[in-house]
Amino acid sequence: MWNIFKPEDTIDFSTQIKPILNKNCITCHGGVKKNGDFSLLFEEEAFANTESGSPAIIPGNAAKSPLIQRLHEDDPELRMPYQKPKLSKEEIELLTKWVDQGAKWGEHWAYTLPKEVEVPTSTQSAGMASYGPDGFIKNNIDYFVLKKLNQNGLEPSPPADSSVLTRRLALDITGLPPDSGLYEDYNSGKITYEQLVDNLLADTSYGEKWASWWLDHARYADTKGYEKDMGRTMWKYRDWVIKAFNEDMPFDQFTIEQLAGDLLPDPSEDQLIATAFHRNTMSNDEGGTEDEEFRVASVIDRVNTTFEVWQSTTIGCVQCHSHTYDPFKQREYYNLMAFFNNSRDEDTSEDEPNLRFYNENQKVEIDKIYEWISKNNNKEVATSYNKFLKYLEPVYHAHLAYNYTNGNLADTKWLALRDNGSCYLDDVFTQNSNFIYLRYSSGIDGTKMTIRQDNSEGEILSQFTINKTRGRVIQKFPFKKVDGKINLYIEAHNDKIPSTSPTSYITWFAFLPEITSANEAQAQIEDNFMALINSHVPTLPIVIENPDYQKRTTQVFERGNWLMKTDTVEPATPQSLNKWNEAWPKNRLGLSKWLVSKDNPLTARTVVNRVWHQLYGRGIVATLEDMGSQSDPPSHPELLDWLALRFMNEHQWSIKALVKDIVMSGTYQQSSKSNAQLFNLDPNNTLYARGPRIRLSAEQIRDQALSVSGLLSNKMYGPSVMPPQPDGIWQTVYNGGNWVESKGEDKYRRGLYTYLKRTSPYPSFLTFDAGSREVSTVRRTVTNTPLQALVTLNDPVYLETAFYLAKYMEQSKEVEMGIRKGYSKAVLVDIDNEKLMILKELYDNSLSDFIKNPNNIKEFIPNDENGDAKLAALTVVATSIMNLDEFLTKS
Repeated sequence: MWNIFKPEDTIDFSTQIKPILNKNCITCHGGVKKNGDFSLLFEEEAFANTESGSPAIIPGNAAKSPLIQRLHEDDPELRMPYQKPKLSKEEIELLTKWVDQGAKWGEHWAYTLPKEVEVPTSTQSAGMASYGPDGFIKNNIDYFVLKKLNQNGLEPSPPADSSVLTRRLALDITGLPPDSGLYEDYNSGKITYEQLVDNLLADTSYGEKWASWWLDHARYADTKGYEKDMGRTMWKYRDWVIKAFNEDMPFDQFTIEQLAGDLLPDPSEDQLIATAFHRNTMSNDEGGTEDEEFRVASVIDRVNTTFEVWQSTTIGCVQCHSHTYDPFKQREYYNLMAFFNNSRDEDTSEDEPNLRFYNENQKVEIDKIYEWISKNNNKEVATSYNKFLKYLEPVYHAHLAYNYTNGNLADTKWLALRDNGSCYLDDVFTQNSNFIYLRYSSGIDGTKMTIRQDNSEGEILSQFTINKTRGRVIQKFPFKKVDGKINLYIEAHNDKIPSTSPTSYITWFAFLPEITSANEAQAQIEDNFMALINSHVPTLPIVIENPDYQKRTTQVFERGNWLMKTDTVEPATPQSLNKWNEAWPKNRLGLSKWLVSKDNPLTARTVVNRVWHQLYGRGIVATLEDMGSQSDPPSHPELLDWLALRFMNEHQWSIKALVKDIVMSGTYQQSSKSNAQLFNLDPNNTLYARGPRIRLSAEQIRDQALSVSGLLSNKMYGPSVMPPQPDGIWQTVYNGGNWVESKGEDKYRRGLYTYLKRTSPYPSFLTFDAGSREVSTVRRTVTNTPLQALVTLNDPVYLETAFYLAKYMEQSKEVEMGIRKGYSKAVLVDIDNEKLMILKELYDNSLSDFIKNPNNIKEFIPNDENGDAKLAALTVVATSIMNLDEFLTKS
């Protein structure tokens, strides 16, 4: 049948057939339902026997295929799609032709990646396309764009003015307006455009701007979320991201360290910090919650986030059933979950495991301990102690205890046994240790603890007394050495306290390999070790893997319910994507290598598409979060593939090189001015016949205001800050947190460093479409509401920045010159006479009002202690300038 059709008549499954099936058929014959035992989701299912005993599709014979026959039925009970309008004549013809051609299934465009892409040859367009500094074509990107413009009867726009382009470029690369010196150097011709680009890429503000973008993906926040939304110290991860971007860490390494830094050989502190990417998941401190439920919720979030961030794949719905539209089976979801299910975290109140940051003197002591144990025992034992010093793991948390008598899990956190209280702790591997380590607190003396094997009649393994403590402490007690896993029976006795009073609050139990040495220095080494693990040091939640003896089993959840577990599964990746290399370990490290394999069709496409979106305001594939069969088709598919291949192979995963490629193009450098033809033919600038013109992000709007006013602090890194916000925003119920306004330069730091509480984000950011980061956000919603104007006209931050811009304008002898200079400083272009006259009139009216009502000055600008009516009027003008469209948008 193939030979009777011309090549151009060949039906393409992905672009022509799959959309028809997804729109009309898949809801009844797909991942959720398989009516008539017929599914169109997977190839093997589509051609299998149905409930009738024969296939619905007979390749090469549409006339005998029930699928085609049912499309022509007049009886609504027989016609497909059932109880829906009949397909159009064109759709039926396409499906018929496809079946007659052999019903070739084909792959979705996003799941394959060509080895190379040919750059289109140059085509002239009204004299604009000549290669050179004055023409449209500046690099290969422009050939792809020009080809599409010619196909649609459009021409590229002329280059943007140099001042406009400088501001656009600086905001895109650093998130800030350009430095005045750099601006003058470029616009005076002292440096070239490429040198301007290189200077901006080398600026440390580059890392801050692009970190802000990535932290949306990472769902970074300073609190845990859920009802209590307690604080969490995560800023060291944010700082790691900034440094990674500034150092231009290759994206494949950037991926591996965040997903599996702990599994790298002898991981560095920075590589452990990177794993906090997946500790940004929320945790629930609310009393009465089930820790395992929310641990599972975190694992599910990690699976979904990984595939949304790196693969532009909506894998989340596969938790409950096979994907409705894309070739992912439910079992494959749990194969993926198995990669993440073995991490040590357990939704504990203190977010264990936490990486501990010691001071320099403490680090010297740690090195001494490691060297001594290595010398007197072996490196394996020394490594166990070293890891315990780093993050106090592995341990057995109190919530694992069960079958309480005279005891309970206090506040769902601590093991609280009363007099004659007892409980069980099963499957404990003691590492043949001669000590048991307890983290606990107690307000009373003289509690006798007894730990037996198996039950109340079992052999005594340890017996000791615990007394009153100052807060929570870690202590060790002698323990009988035992091989293999055992079950523990734990009991407490203290008849000197009321029967309702807990004897103590135990957080966890731990065991470490025995240190054997005749060396007299052993006691000092052990004392130093105990002092270090009891020291109060800064911490950061990180991901580490369970040891083999604590390894979890992963099972498929029936209908996605974590309580309904069925088949056991092992780590594996979806069959419809790139193959697994057997040399990779079956853990998160192997998964991260699979993600950044050059055979993976999605990762490079995803990164390129999202970087393109950052610069143009839309992606080559508009649906940033989804490249599946329901996604928007790419506007320039060859360009997307060419950039993806270049990103991996030529640029070696360099984000800076990718950004430079895009901004060096003539496409990027076009004027953003539209016209009637462009508005009618391409209102969303899908074809890129003009430069990008988009509103700045929430953080950029505030940062730009601070920068233009001269208030912006260039301080980098460190704990999050609390700049001014209106009173009454934080209505905390349980955690007692307060918004304490930062002082000094911390008040004026970039938005990136602003404290983010998930249940109450910084209000001006939220108004401008920044999210609460409860889940990963790969694309912010962009809206335009009156509330945004109320922020920039009334928020104390914006009023203060306007006041300082007004003070700059006041330095000019003439008001008109001051307004001219203020406008130019704000938007980097000269003001036209019409706008100047309007702003001058605003100044005159405001001045008259303030002279008549001097009390309004203090109310309007509390910073002005002198009550200067002229400065107040200039502040009104400055506020207006900073609310202009050209100030709030790029280009």
